[in-house]
Amino acid sequence: MIWGSKPRFRGRSGRTGPVMRGLGTLSRALGVAWRRSLQLRVLALTLGMSLAVILVLGFVLTSQVTNRVLDVKVRSATEQIERARSTVSGIVSGEEARSLDSSLQLARNTLTSKTDPTSGAGLAGAFDAALVVPGYGPRPAASAGPVDQLPDTLRDFVKAGQVAYQYATVHTDGFSGPALIVGTPTSSRVTNLELYLIFPLGNEQSTIALVRGTMATGGLVLMVLLALIAWMVTRQVVVPVRAAARTAERFADGHLSERMPINGEDDMARLAVSFNDMAESLSRQIGQLEEFGNLQRRFTSDVSHELRTPLTTVRMAADLIYDHSEDLDPALRRSTELMVNELDRFESLLSDLLEISRHDAGVAELSVEAVDLRTTVNSALGNVGHLAEDAGVQMIVDMPDEDVIAEVDPRRVERILRNLIANAIDHAEHKPVRIRMAADEDTVAVTVRDYGVGLRPGEEKLVFSRFWRSDPSRVRQSGGTGLGLAISVEDARLHQGRLEAWGEPGNGACFRLTLPMVRGHKVTTSPLPMKPIAPERKDGKVRQREHAERGA
Repeated sequence: MIWGSKPRFRGRSGRTGPVMRGLGTLSRALGVAWRRSLQLRVLALTLGMSLAVILVLGFVLTSQVTNRVLDVKVRSATEQIERARSTVSGIVSGEEARSLDSSLQLARNTLTSKTDPTSGAGLAGAFDAALVVPGYGPRPAASAGPVDQLPDTLRDFVKAGQVAYQYATVHTDGFSGPALIVGTPTSSRVTNLELYLIFPLGNEQSTIALVRGTMATGGLVLMVLLALIAWMVTRQVVVPVRAAARTAERFADGHLSERMPINGEDDMARLAVSFNDMAESLSRQIGQLEEFGNLQRRFTSDVSHELRTPLTTVRMAADLIYDHSEDLDPALRRSTELMVNELDRFESLLSDLLEISRHDAGVAELSVEAVDLRTTVNSALGNVGHLAEDAGVQMIVDMPDEDVIAEVDPRRVERILRNLIANAIDHAEHKPVRIRMAADEDTVAVTVRDYGVGLRPGEEKLVFSRFWRSDPSRVRQSGGTGLGLAISVEDARLHQGRLEAWGEPGNGACFRLTLPMVRGHKVTTSPLPMKPIAPERKDGKVRQREHAERGA
């Protein structure tokens, strides 16, 4: 024997694990089926309620039949024992000289051997008899029959002079099982003579079992019929509803010509008519909206293209005047500078309008390359870095030391980052702007964080709307067109990525661009948090906690 050893039951635990997992899978599947299937719920509820009704009805009927059979048995047994008492009194009180035991045995044999139907014997069925004479003083006790099977409580009632009965299980030479025992005192020359008749309940038990079996079989057949009826009834409702659901799903997927079949004039037919009328109205309105949208996009594209020709001519004239601005007086020289700046802004607006019209028309395409996104971030910083210098904004860049290679369109990603950085500089209020990059196995994220005016609740969605401004009266630094963020979110979606915003009034805003590392993959998480940890201010500079949690 090894002290300290403990028994191990690997076999049982090994078998229990798969069984429990299987049961869990089955329960989840049943839960899904229960939630999604109206027919299953109706069938289950119908069968459950029917089973409850059948059980209650079966219990009541079985109890009534049992009580009725036993009542008939008791009445017949009571009548039988009255006749038996007269027979016993006559035999025991006879003048023949015989012993008490012989008289009791003769009386018992006479009772159990009577077969004459005219005498009324046997109305309660076959029975056995027992006679008991308790001993008093010098007289010894005498008995005949299975006295040891008589219950004591029943004998107490009979000794008190009452006619009583009791159900009990007896074991005699000719019978073993439940029985009805009826006892009565007798009047004869032998005082205190007790007579008991034992009626086997085998026939009654068989009758009750037959009734129970018949009711169980009938209940089972009724359950099957109810299940079939419920299935047929629910099918008449569920099948059209499922057809309507499939039609609605196809309609929602863009198949605007889908309609429900109309059969008959019932409620489902009226539902089909209403659905088809609704679908026709929606289809017509969607067609009108699509036509209007196409006209709007075509107008935007055509206007943008048509404006390029006169803009080119005006640009050439403005550049010519600007090249000779030194020869002009100061007022004209300032006007020339303003005209050139506004022409630059107008050209940028036309470019953005053309780009947004390409997205609207669904013709924007990616020119994917495997690039190091750190280079793309640095390129974007190089293009808008002068804005930070002019505004006196410090740029804090935090990027990984190793390469971050992703399959993206570098031109579009750089444009997104330029818009985010320029937007952060505009709203920084002379406070630092922090740019962070992080990557995991599937995605790469870049956040642009400022600590300026921030965003009010609900504006994190509005910032990506076209021509939307949080504060139109605020002095702008970058001179944007109002379409930058709208184009940026479309470029992110074109990569199957996400562009999101967060902000609080007075605490600045944070924009997070999350892109898949491999083209075609979808973004589900992000390696950088959306809501930054509260900054700590020290010596006028913003310091972020280095232990910031990485999360979506």
